[in-house]
Formats: sequence, structure tokens, C-alpha cells
Amino acid sequence: MTDGSDVTGRRRPAPISDYGLLGDTRTAALVAGDGGIDWLCVPRFDGEPLFGRLVGGPDAGTYRVGPARPATVVERRYRQHTATLTTTWAVGSGRLTLTEGMVAEISGRLLPTTLIVRRLSAAGAAVDAVVEFDPRLGARHRRPRVDHRGRALLCEWGATAVALGSAPRLPIEPGRPTPITVRPGHAVTLVLAVAHREPVIHVEPAAAWELLIEDESRWRTWTTGIDSSLPFREHVARSLLTLRLMTYSPSQAPVAAPTTSLPEDPGGSRNWDYRYVWPRDASIGVSAFLSVGKPDEAHGFLAWLLHASRLQRPRLPALFTLHGRRVPAERPVPGWPGYLGSAPVRIGNDAAGQHQLDGYGWVIDATWAFAQAGQRLSTETWRAVRGFADLVARRWPEPDAGIWEIRAPAQHVHSKLMGWLALDRALRIAETHPLADRQRRRWRHARDAVADEVRARGFDPAAGSYVRSYDSADLDAALLVLPLLGLDDIGSPRVHGTIDAIRSRLSAGGPLLYRYPPGRDGFPGTEGAFLPCSFWLVQALARVGRRREAVELFQAMVDHASPLGLYAEELDPATGAHLGNYPQTLTHAALVQAALAIRDAPTTDRGSA
Repeated sequence: MTDGSDVTGRRRPAPISDYGLLGDTRTAALVAGDGGIDWLCVPRFDGEPLFGRLVGGPDAGTYRVGPARPATVVERRYRQHTATLTTTWAVGSGRLTLTEGMVAEISGRLLPTTLIVRRLSAAGAAVDAVVEFDPRLGARHRRPRVDHRGRALLCEWGATAVALGSAPRLPIEPGRPTPITVRPGHAVTLVLAVAHREPVIHVEPAAAWELLIEDESRWRTWTTGIDSSLPFREHVARSLLTLRLMTYSPSQAPVAAPTTSLPEDPGGSRNWDYRYVWPRDASIGVSAFLSVGKPDEAHGFLAWLLHASRLQRPRLPALFTLHGRRVPAERPVPGWPGYLGSAPVRIGNDAAGQHQLDGYGWVIDATWAFAQAGQRLSTETWRAVRGFADLVARRWPEPDAGIWEIRAPAQHVHSKLMGWLALDRALRIAETHPLADRQRRRWRHARDAVADEVRARGFDPAAGSYVRSYDSADLDAALLVLPLLGLDDIGSPRVHGTIDAIRSRLSAGGPLLYRYPPGRDGFPGTEGAFLPCSFWLVQALARVGRRREAVELFQAMVDHASPLGLYAEELDPATGAHLGNYPQTLTHAALVQAALAIRDAPTTDRGSA
């Protein structure tokens, strides 16, 4: 890997998989292998970009700390079980290392909400390096008003301000590269503090470095609670830590991804804003956290969901903002070129207004899992679940947008299955919680009606598989959820036939799967293999007793991770390039559930059906 620029000297866009995630559970930064932070929104995941070069182009700002000239990366990794990232370059006879992270724990101390700490150190010989600090806030790439306060550079945009300090003190000016020489034994530390509608708090670089070291200790302690017997434990730990970094700590709501408009089809228009909370994705994460002994994360999300959904119940919106409000209407950002020319760059997401039946199933199933884990359901939680189940019992016959948010509603079989799951799990919760007999009968009648209709209209006898929608021969990889539900016995030919048909007919090569037949969704362009589907296949195989196949498939998917163990939403089967918003909560949650399924699979392999 090299730190590259084009013939004009301008930095080339890095591959999506080249980016590392820095996070503090309130916002996140993406940093390229050349040391450039090319994406950071403030003060939250869904705030305005401070550094937006990733999709806004060179004028959208960046913060690069690294070699002054192109150099080869010889090592790049997270410190084990932490969120601290290290990158080492070979520069002549020397080595230059950038160690960086964000401070997550700020409670009880006078600290800025966002604190980014970066340290350059050299070994072997002195190394020429550079600091490029070019903050540009918002859609119009606004330059800051600049001042110097004591030892810090202060940049202001009305209610938002950042302070950059360094030790030793450097003559940094926004938009102008600052050359420095890093000598062995004399590290250079930079600390960036962000303030929004509050006073700027400057933290001395030495103190900021100690705060980062303390944070590392907390992350290591957090990961020690993960089951040591888990297969692929290190990959699970990295995914869980990534999920935690992408959970907004003030509300305990996880964003689907910290980015907007990274393309599913490079150069095309399949670019969406994922900086919001999908109850579906979050519920899958709840189950993952519960299964590894992290009930606090699950409890926090369910409490948030009660708050977020209170004004629209019993309707459950497909997505919310971090604070549980309506998601802004989808709109393009004028003048933003997009990643590799993939335009438009979008803010907001119109999927928020869709009817998606499957979301109710995921949420109620997560609530049931929470209760099964011995956690108490509050009266308000049970009231919300009853309302969701009542809505499913009433509306399940209607077409919906489905899990893939197709903008022309259809009778999606996966949605019906999840409607069945919602009613079944609500009935199970009702075994230990008060419920009127009339309501119980209504749920049971609706659940059985869903099962009868899906078996009659959602199954193709010729293919031996459930299908994507009624009166369609297309398949849907989301149907890999089938062996987890209990609608059909896991030994049923229908279950095994569905798994095998999806694995064969939706194959994108190797362990990769398309989520449905490419080009069959009404959007222009194409897309890559959908990574969560491969982990769902692992989970399905393990659940039906085909453990050997599941392990082999999981190992193959590990080989498709980014060099830092992160996953986007999709992968280009031809090139192996990561596509879509990154890192993706749904992919990492599916990885954890796949590993858990392998752990719990029968030791005697049943073989393929």
C-alpha cells in the first residue's frame, strides 16, 4: 500500500476498505492509509461534515498527518481490543508511526464532547512529515474564522468551533500544509477539540494522550467479558467494538453507518444516507449483544426505542434520527462530486415513510430475547409490544416495501415471515405477561393465517424453495432467516431447499451472495454482493446442523474483511472492492450472530440436504 497522489500532486481517493474507523460513541472519523481524516461530522454522526473530502471532493476539507512524500505502509492495525489505530510507514531509512484515536469516556470531567488525539513518532532516523489541517464546515465548505488562543489554533463557525493544539507547538494554519521533522525519541502530539453550542475546552496534548491511554484500558476491560470459547473470537470482538463505537451513547441508538452516499455502484446514483437508526438493524445488534453477555447495550436501545416510537405508535417507522425524531426528507447536496464521481450525494432518507412489516418482527423478537435472557420488561415496553403486534395482526395482508426498501410495494414473503415472527414472539412473551383473551385469540388467528398463506403462495414447488414475493420465481437472500423462526421445522425439505436454492441461484462467487437477482429492484445501475447475506447463510447452515459448511463459509468471509477487520455493506465480486456505506452495522451484527450460531450448532454435522 502506498500513500498516493495523482500527477497534479493532489491526493487520490482511497479505496473504501483503506479507511479505518475512529470513534467516541458520539461521532466517528474515517482515516485513510495516508493519515488523512476525510470524513468527520460534528457534533454527532448525523451532523454537518467538518472534514468531508470523502464524498465532497478536495474543497470539502481534510486533516492529514503523515509522511511528507509518498511512502509505503508497512503495518496498520488496531491495538488489540481497543479503538486506537496505528499506521507505520517506511520512509528512507526511518519508520514513521501515527497512533490515533478518539476519547470516548468524558463523563464526570471537564472535557470536550469530541477529542481526537494523534501522535507521530519516528524510529531509525529522522523523518519528514506534514500536517494538513483544512476544516470546511457543512454543505458549502465554509472556511472558519481563525484566531489563536494561547497555545491553540481556534477555528469558528458560529455555534461550532474547533481548537487544535500541538506539542511541540507547530505553526499550523488552516488550508496550508505544515512541514515538520519527527526525530526518534521526540514524538509530536496533536489534539483536536470540538465544541458545539458550548465553550471550547482546550486539553494539553500530554493530558490528551493520557486520556487516550485510559480509554484503551476501558475498551480492553469491556472486551474481556466476551465469551472466550467463541469461534472466531477476535473477529467477533472487533465487530462488537465497532458496533459499540457506532452506538450514539447519549441515546444508546446505533447508526446504520457513519457515512452518507458511499456508492453501491461506483459512478452511479445508488448513494444513500445511512447516518440514522434502523430499528431492524439495531434489533439484530441487540440480540448479538445479549448473546455475548452485554445486556446493558440491549437495555439501552430498547429504552431508546420506547422514547423514539411513542408519538407514532403503534406504527413503527423504518428509521429514526439519533434523537428519535423524523428523518429529514431526502435531498441532493448541490456541487458535491461524490466518491469517485458517484452523484448525487444525499442528505436525509425517504425510506423513513415506508411501511416495512419486517421491522416489527425484528423488534419484537429482540424484546423476547431480552426477556429470555432474564431481563425485566417494563409495563411500558409490554404496552408498546402489544401495540406493534396489534398493528401486525391488522396489516399483515398489505403489500410493503420490504427489508430492501423497494419503492414499489409488493407482497414480500420475507415480510410475511417476519410478521409471523412478530405475532409468535408476542404470544410467547404473553405467557408470562398480562394479555386479554380476545387479544391473544386475535394474534393467534393472524399468526396461523400468515403461515397458511405463506406456505400456499410464497413457496415454489418446482424450485423447492420459498420465493421473493407472491407470484414470483425470484429468490431473496433475506429468506435465510427461515431456520431461525420455527415456522417450518429445521429438518424440513422446504428449509433446506430454500437455503440451497439461495446459495446456488444468488451466488456472486465464493462465499458471496446477491440479496436478490441483480437489476431487479427498480433502481438504475447495478450493485455488488450484499455482505450480511453471506453471514446469514453461515447462520442458517449452522442452525440446520451443517456446521462444517458454516465454518468454511465464515472463514472465507473473514478473508473479505478490510485490512483492519471492517466491512462495508457490499462487495464487488469482480474486484473485491468494498461498496456502500462503511463500516456497516448490519454486516458486523450479522457476523456476530453467525459466530454464535456456529458455537451453538450440533457437533455432529448433518451434511447438505
